[in-house]
Amino acid sequence: MTRRSRLVARAATTVLALLAVTAPAVAAAAPVPPSPSPSSPSVQQRLDALVADLGVPGALATVRDQHGRSTSVGAGVGDLAGGVPVPVDGEVRVGSNTKTFVAVVVLQLVAEGRVRLDRDIDFYLPGLVRGDGIDGRDITVRHLLQQTSGLPNYSEYLGEEVRHFEPRELLDLALRHPAAFPPGDGWQYSNTNYLLAGLLVERVTGHGLAQELDTRIVQRLGLRHTYFPAPGETALRGPHPHGYYRDGADLLDVTGIDPSWAWAAGQLVSTNADLNTFFAALLTPGRLLPAPQLAQMRAHTVPADATFGPGARYGLGLVSRPLTCGGLYWGHGGSFPGYETRGGATANGRAAGVAVTEQLTTPAARARLDALVDTALCTDR
Repeated sequence: MTRRSRLVARAATTVLALLAVTAPAVAAAAPVPPSPSPSSPSVQQRLDALVADLGVPGALATVRDQHGRSTSVGAGVGDLAGGVPVPVDGEVRVGSNTKTFVAVVVLQLVAEGRVRLDRDIDFYLPGLVRGDGIDGRDITVRHLLQQTSGLPNYSEYLGEEVRHFEPRELLDLALRHPAAFPPGDGWQYSNTNYLLAGLLVERVTGHGLAQELDTRIVQRLGLRHTYFPAPGETALRGPHPHGYYRDGADLLDVTGIDPSWAWAAGQLVSTNADLNTFFAALLTPGRLLPAPQLAQMRAHTVPADATFGPGARYGLGLVSRPLTCGGLYWGHGGSFPGYETRGGATANGRAAGVAVTEQLTTPAARARLDALVDTALCTDR
């Protein structure tokens, strides 16, 4: 195995367990609204400071106001080898933001009467989910979307082999390990939940997950740079900053990587602008989901402070976080070798997305991204 393969494999063995791990986005103290003024730092200035303080190669941010007008900025370099500027709304691997897309498709199928949230997954995938303390007849679709199934996280058991993985291989890997708790008795982030949600979509529709995501979300919203990579596709299709993996003092370019081990849990490619459009549309009843299914997505939330920070709650593939200026924003976030993304939208249609071109591994570094999103959503540009 080459040095590059070893380093990519090392990233692969840990990344999916961290696909949405975030440090606290806000302090535990009572919210204090910011006081915008002409001297307030711009998004560009904050992004420049982020690159300088974190030492990441590049960063991108897009802020959308409630009228749908967007501003995109970049900082740092998009390619260390050539020193080229960051494409300001370049494509990146968005990791666990994929989960929200998959949850939307499942809830669309619920609205169509083809799936029931409180029906067991064994009804749709008979005999597939069995293991030590694991029985698909006890695990509902809601448990999967809400991360309350107790299923072991397959990504914790990935080896160092860098290759293409089929979804069933990943599921088999998870089912060799015992359940964390009985379904509904706790909350634990597990990529296996969304692996099964993707298999559910394929079984019910008779189509590949990539096709359903494209037809039901990407084309409907006119997202120009959002796609599910095809089998064996390792390069990003459009303008993009290179993504890097830190090995001590070295930064290794890991842009071209087979993302199949993420599949329905984190394989998507997108841009900050496309994600802003997606989350803003999702919160508008009727755009992607009828009002009853959107209400289900947001109303049935459980505490997720340990993973997403103080006050965060996990719904059906959607996370709410408190804002320092009051209220909430809804999004998800993602982590993938080479990239870290954070963002979401408020009920009035404002949205913000931030990405850096290195996977962040410390709570303090991840908190800086969360803080920038919070500031962008709370402060007039």
